[in-house]
Amino acid sequence: MSGLHLRAISHAYGRNRVLSGVSVFVAPGELVCLLGPSGCGKTTLLRIAAGLEDLQTGVVEIDGSVVADGAQKRSLPPEQRGVGLMFQDYALFPHLNVRDNVTFGLGKASGSRSAWLDDALTSMGVENYANAYPHTLSGGQQQRVALLRALAPQPRVLLLDEPFSGLDVTRRAQIRADTLQVIKQTGVATLMVTHDPEEAMFMADRILVMNEGRVIQDGRPTDLYFSPADAFVAELFGPVNRFQAKVQNGMAETPLGRFDAAHLDDGAEAMVLIRPEAIRLGAANTDPHAMPGDAPCAPAKPLPPGEKAQAAVRLEVITARPLGRSTFVMLRLDDGATLEARVPGVFLPDAGDAVSVAVNANQAHVFAATP
Repeated sequence: MSGLHLRAISHAYGRNRVLSGVSVFVAPGELVCLLGPSGCGKTTLLRIAAGLEDLQTGVVEIDGSVVADGAQKRSLPPEQRGVGLMFQDYALFPHLNVRDNVTFGLGKASGSRSAWLDDALTSMGVENYANAYPHTLSGGQQQRVALLRALAPQPRVLLLDEPFSGLDVTRRAQIRADTLQVIKQTGVATLMVTHDPEEAMFMADRILVMNEGRVIQDGRPTDLYFSPADAFVAELFGPVNRFQAKVQNGMAETPLGRFDAAHLDDGAEAMVLIRPEAIRLGAANTDPHAMPGDAPCAPAKPLPPGEKAQAAVRLEVITARPLGRSTFVMLRLDDGATLEARVPGVFLPDAGDAVSVAVNANQAHVFAATP
């Protein structure tokens, strides 16, 4: 079968086990992200796929051919695997110009790829720098050149290790979009490592969430965001408000309302996680199921179709801070605890004001409480 297959990969450094039976499949034309905190094993897995780390247990297949087998202690070197590599530091050759960096490793085949090179340089916006040297390029331009160098030999698999981590925030979004477009045009199976959930959601067709050397959840970005398998996955995609609750009649009751807990036994202790963006705010005298408009405390638009909201409560504002496209609002609950909300547009009530608070129940997640 075409694509990249990592089967039952386990790996340890001495007594420190970093991977435990991890399996990954990436189809041709698919981009899969390994997402997780530092030390979860994602970079080790990428290095094993590349052949930069000796395989201890498991099998690595590329386009149906076994390139590494832990049981048989055999492994093809990286240059014989048909793999393109791109690392955080880009590793461009300082003594070669952009064109020569991209075609390095092609040898006599560089002539046959000249038309592709011209189109690729243009598509990545570096056509005017073909004769420039790496030290004269910005970080974003170096990233683009490094990607093209990895793609130049027409690899069967592309491996990316934190490819955007060195870029400033203002350029990162555009470079991610350009990179994704070029990768999709090649149809190459791509495995990418990142610790940035927003980046993974933008880039990936599927995301594999890893923790402590295991895959916790595998799915599309929307699946992981709206239906996390556990609290770890939910919190990986951004901050949450936590509430302890007891399940009664299939519901978990919180200061913000009752949420479906039919998957838990009655009487069980539950943990309810509510994302800040799930909270809907309005002036205290507005529709309780409203979202803020574009003026301070303006009456707001109704919830989009398909969204469920709980009955509203009135809470006191501690602070409200504009963030550009959204507003961060901190609220005080009746028991003195705080609640964080992130609402679209501008919504700037004064400290001490009362506001109407409702929750989109589709973004409230209920799990069994951990000991």
